[in-house]
Amino acid sequence: MVLQFIVNPGSGGNEADVTSAIKDHFRGSPHEIHIYELKKDSPPGEIKEDIKAAISRSGASRVIAAGGDGTVKLVAECLLKSKEALGILPTGSANGMAKELGIPLEIPAALEIAVSGVPCWVHAVSVNGELCIHLADLGFNAFLVKKFDSLTHRGMWGYARAAWHALWFHRKMKVELDMSREKVVSEAAMVVIANGTMYGTGVKINPVGKLSDDLFEVVLVKKYSLLEVLKMRFTHTGFNPKKVEFFQTSRLHVRSRHRVHLQVDGEYLGKVKALEARILPSAIRLILPPGQEV
Repeated sequence: MVLQFIVNPGSGGNEADVTSAIKDHFRGSPHEIHIYELKKDSPPGEIKEDIKAAISRSGASRVIAAGGDGTVKLVAECLLKSKEALGILPTGSANGMAKELGIPLEIPAALEIAVSGVPCWVHAVSVNGELCIHLADLGFNAFLVKKFDSLTHRGMWGYARAAWHALWFHRKMKVELDMSREKVVSEAAMVVIANGTMYGTGVKINPVGKLSDDLFEVVLVKKYSLLEVLKMRFTHTGFNPKKVEFFQTSRLHVRSRHRVHLQVDGEYLGKVKALEARILPSAIRLILPPGQEV
């Protein structure tokens, strides 16, 4: 088997030498491996062209993204609708997609999945033209992502500090949701476009989500408090169902009275007043642990 690894050396502030770990794991193995390390500060278009060229040169049937959710998203964009299967070696901070798929966070175990796992076609979502394979949202969490990413010290107290700042400065949105069969006008703290089910923190925001169906979920979060946010982050209990509404659709148009924060798969993308989302069926072949269903 030919494996192409796309390694983000600085992902998650990881001090481990991921490239060396990959080489050590496959030393003496019958599998042929190729490793391409992402270049720091290269333009996004150039990075994608380099990734595609590396995949083409290797002729690999499996392409493994070694990094966090941003790296997975980047490699997935290069493999959209292609026959090559996408595997994940989780070395980021949150690793939400790896947790979604049941891929272990330990490097040797994740590498075994990359080889022995089963490729499965899954759908994705286009969010304002951006590929979303996991979760995107407008409002509070996107603002929290922005604040948390700017912190020097993270961990529990860093998260609490970012959450407090976000709750203090983030105001509710007045949004209009136009879905395939339904329109909703509401105040909201957050609107989630959920292809997957849970954030990297373990919070299950979308208990009914499936990566292999023809729909995505829209989660309308109307209200929360600092206590509730911290409870979700550290006890993984999820949102209060009395303050949340769920919808299923294949397309979504969101309009907001004011510009609001947007993040897609853990990447903060700035402020927008409108959002268009649509399903992308059979978009990516993801490598799943044997027996895992999506």
